[in-house]
Amino acid sequence: MNTLRIAVAGAGLIGKRHMQLIRDNSRTTLCALIDPVPAARATADAEGVPLFPSLEEFFASSVKADGMILATPNGLHVSGALTCLAHRMPALVEKPVADTLDAAEALEAAEARCDVPLLVGHHRRHSATLAAVREEIASGRLGRVVSFTGTALFHKPDSYYEAGPWRTVAGGGPILINLIHEIDAVRYMLGEIVAVQAMASNAVRGFAVEDTAAVLLHFASGALGTFMLSDTSAAPRSWEQTSGEDKSYPAHPEEDCYFIAGTNGSLAVPTMRTWNYDGERSWWKPFARTGLARGTADPMARQLDHFCDVIRGQAAPRCTVHDATQSLRVTLAVAQAAASKGVVMPAIPVLEHEAA
Repeated sequence: MNTLRIAVAGAGLIGKRHMQLIRDNSRTTLCALIDPVPAARATADAEGVPLFPSLEEFFASSVKADGMILATPNGLHVSGALTCLAHRMPALVEKPVADTLDAAEALEAAEARCDVPLLVGHHRRHSATLAAVREEIASGRLGRVVSFTGTALFHKPDSYYEAGPWRTVAGGGPILINLIHEIDAVRYMLGEIVAVQAMASNAVRGFAVEDTAAVLLHFASGALGTFMLSDTSAAPRSWEQTSGEDKSYPAHPEEDCYFIAGTNGSLAVPTMRTWNYDGERSWWKPFARTGLARGTADPMARQLDHFCDVIRGQAAPRCTVHDATQSLRVTLAVAQAAASKGVVMPAIPVLEHEAA
């Protein structure tokens, strides 16, 4: 089978990560880099591929690609995806799918008018560990889930913001950049979120966007959840630091970042430790403690394999624009709740095939 030619738009941190994955995958080869920043020239030269300042100039060239990865700043995701749709180019769009809900809904509508697939880069949906969590919940061994506790506590160096000043203004910040990953993962594990409350602070960095947030979640199932987010905390309680899936982060395999409690048992993630009652459920009774298998394969590498299958028409996107728009809708509701200090209930649209 022929190697797939992949172009990458965006030579920042995530774009370089995608380029590395393309190099490491026997099914793909990097064919072009698109980025208007002069510093991208060195990256393109190192990769041995042509550099284009815009998607329009790339598509006007003689360079051929089978798929496009859009790793541009958040505000450019939708315009880039629309350009790909116009040229009938399958694309992997980095998260968040858009920086506004109107833009995400416009992209969803545009995608519906054509048969070109768009995959959104919520790569944790490709995690073997989260797949095991979904299986454990579906098995009923936990009983009815009643609570969820999550954390994303880590420290980003100043250089992260110096390299991408867009992260310090509207459209950046850890709610849109990081929490949206968590919201999508939580929805993937536990179902729809129907109401949120939140508080946020920028007391440490002083940027126009938050550096710390505390969130309350109300699930359609009736379960409740809490989530603590900070990119200024010296702590190992984030998915990247605990899961071992991304080898660029130091691993703390003894730590957890999620805890799911049900009426019959509970599960710590990603250590996959479980606690269940053998008989009477009582806090005076001991638990049966076991552990489930955890995966450490890089979900971004698995996502690239999935993108190859999507390009070839062998699979439907695991995270569609519709899925990503709902995760954005909930994440923006968190930002709105933090600003208003009130309760926000994100809408849950029904797809036509779901209403039939």
